[in-house]
Amino acid sequence: MGNTGIAMIGGGSWATALVKVLNQNQHHVHWWIRNQAVIDCLKKENHNPDYLSGVKFSPAQISPSNNLEEIFSKAEIIFLAVPSAYIKNVLQKLSPANFQNKIFISAIKGMIPQENLLIAEFLEKEFSVPEKNIINISGPSHAEEVALEKLSYLTLACTNEVNAKLACDLLACKYVRCSTSDDVEGTEYSAVLKNIYAIAAGVFHGLGYGDNFHAVLISNCIEEMERFLKAVHPITRDIKDSAYLGDLLVTAYSQFSRNRTLGAMIGKGYSVKNALLEMNMVAEGYYAAKCVHEINAQHHINIPIVEAVYEILYEEGNAEVILGKVTKLLS
Repeated sequence: MGNTGIAMIGGGSWATALVKVLNQNQHHVHWWIRNQAVIDCLKKENHNPDYLSGVKFSPAQISPSNNLEEIFSKAEIIFLAVPSAYIKNVLQKLSPANFQNKIFISAIKGMIPQENLLIAEFLEKEFSVPEKNIINISGPSHAEEVALEKLSYLTLACTNEVNAKLACDLLACKYVRCSTSDDVEGTEYSAVLKNIYAIAAGVFHGLGYGDNFHAVLISNCIEEMERFLKAVHPITRDIKDSAYLGDLLVTAYSQFSRNRTLGAMIGKGYSVKNALLEMNMVAEGYYAAKCVHEINAQHHINIPIVEAVYEILYEEGNAEVILGKVTKLLS
């Protein structure tokens, strides 16, 4: 395993944390980063200046580059950690030939905007990657806590159990525990939905609602999530598993949640545009709300919290008025 070529695509916080874990497990990583200044800093000062800058890397364990085709050619296992809104643009110059006989591990918690595709669906459609070679990483986990070596749990979902276990072996260490699942579509959708719900939780927090209400909100969010998953991917699953409920809880409550932060800013009076401009990281829930709203136009699932977030983000609705209506629907 140590001699297998491994690549990381992305230069953000999750990419940085995952490279740290892979290095700790004695894996060299070919690391694609768009920004040449970040690459230069990694080579000279051994840290990422933009994200998790306290994490130090050994030059012998990373090969940073912005030559994507070269990075792909050196790896059999490729981690994807680029925001969903940008992944299509990042990969656009590659062809299906670049993706042959490779395993892809996605740490992306979103969908392809406009096309409303999950990352696994996108890889299959655009680059003919077989589903058995696509693995989805689910939480509950934040990159910041992984970087701080706080005990975290990951679920690796793949239709091929051997490949899921391979991903577990790559990432499991003293502070990362890993388990496997075959529910790729369900874990991807739940990661998409929990970011939308975290925005709702943030807006309510910004409006001054307390812990008692938030407990009711999140209880209703997990019920919505279960209804949605049963409609779009009806298999047997336990919605209380950490890949679903746990990931929702940490994203809705944590100080590290960028989606909750976006919502809180809106609740405190920021316009959506200004809130997005002030954030230096992508809030996946912003794009996810539109994707799920459009998907639900076909399914007509009862998901009022998602629809309320969509109305606030895309129809310039008054957050206090819209969410005031939602409070009357909760139980």
